[in-house]
Amino acid sequence: MANFSKSDVPRFSVDVYQNEYLPEGGREVNAIVTVTAAGGSSGGGGAGGPVTAPQEYAPGRAPSAAVALMVDCSGSMDYPPAKMRNAREATAAALDALRDGTHFAVIGGTHVAKEVYPGGGRTAVADASTREQAKTALRKLGAGGGTAIGTWLRLADRLLSSADAAIRHGILLTDGRNEHEAPEDLKRTLEECGGRFTCDARGVGTDWDVKEVTGIASALLGSADIVADPGALAADFTRMMEKAMGKEVADVALRVWTPVGATIAFVKQVAPHVEDLTDRRSEAGPRAGDYPTGSWGDESRDYHLCVQVPAAAVGQEMLAARVSLAAPRPDGTAQTLGPQGLVRAVWTDDMAASTSLNPQVAHYTGQAELAQAIQQGLDLRKAGDIDGATAKLGRAVQLAGASGNADTAKLLSKVVDVVDAATGTVRLKTKVAEADEMTLETRSTKTVRVKK
Repeated sequence: MANFSKSDVPRFSVDVYQNEYLPEGGREVNAIVTVTAAGGSSGGGGAGGPVTAPQEYAPGRAPSAAVALMVDCSGSMDYPPAKMRNAREATAAALDALRDGTHFAVIGGTHVAKEVYPGGGRTAVADASTREQAKTALRKLGAGGGTAIGTWLRLADRLLSSADAAIRHGILLTDGRNEHEAPEDLKRTLEECGGRFTCDARGVGTDWDVKEVTGIASALLGSADIVADPGALAADFTRMMEKAMGKEVADVALRVWTPVGATIAFVKQVAPHVEDLTDRRSEAGPRAGDYPTGSWGDESRDYHLCVQVPAAAVGQEMLAARVSLAAPRPDGTAQTLGPQGLVRAVWTDDMAASTSLNPQVAHYTGQAELAQAIQQGLDLRKAGDIDGATAKLGRAVQLAGASGNADTAKLLSKVVDVVDAATGTVRLKTKVAEADEMTLETRSTKTVRVKK
């Protein structure tokens, strides 16, 4: 088995943005770590070129990827009947975006999970013939039954693990709530599937539960979104599959080393969306921990690292953390990807230096607060706390405007009437379309990147 080849996978780089100066006795060090993967064989995340992880690579070899498409076939998918038709068409569009050589399977999900194609507890290998066979099988899909999403995910896990593939990815579509299995069953399934495959989750219409769908995507390091109009499913599925086909390195971890006496307060992904990774740490040797980031193609993401260091006197300095990227080799050891980034702490009596906020840290602290304010505001609105909801959503409007997050500001304007964005003065709208409220909640964690 060979290691990564520079010609096969993206080149990773790590850039650190921080104010390293602390006042005498200061202990908290904050840094934004930008990780960029560029120059991989996908040429920018399209549907061409080889994938892969640490395995023997040969030019022209079929990419080492496997995808499971999970389609909701519960009874509610027949209301209106066009919804089921749109789901079939969207799945067919995703099949068209599969790269030749990719392993794939289609699952029909109700209160049980059924293999729609190819069957027999296995995956098919994508080519013109298998795509057409899968589309023929799709035409027979009808709606009927309940919803137990954990069964869909467990079947997807079995099918994906049956394929010899480095990149394992799921796409899940639901239109309803997970009413036919206990919440703890779904939670246990997500814990078992975490790290085994990534999964994008979509809710179609407005009868599904936002926290369920976003929780699935979060646990499986994928994206979540609403497709309020079933007619837009095909375009969304095509984009998801094209992005999945652009992934080239699986199971990448952000590895953080800290010196004796230093501890990690938190590690959060802050772009392209907020995702707290702190509790997902796995130990990776003396004073080092790995935080999972999923699969990568040509892309860039930002992480907020907060480290508590021992207090020190003016004039002292220390290395507060060392950040690198790691991915597993076939023999179970880890391989470092690209250079490392250094987070420093320097104690000073220069008040201007120690109190200066790094622009990147300040920006993403605001973006994380923005996501939290939206979620809290919507929860308070649902609970009937008008004053509390107005205060939180007003703060969200203020943060969105100050940070230039125009997309979120636009979504907020469908839920509140903005009196003064700069001060966060708003009034709750008396009538809000359910799709608008769900869109704001689903996309609340999406961030805008800081201009560096």
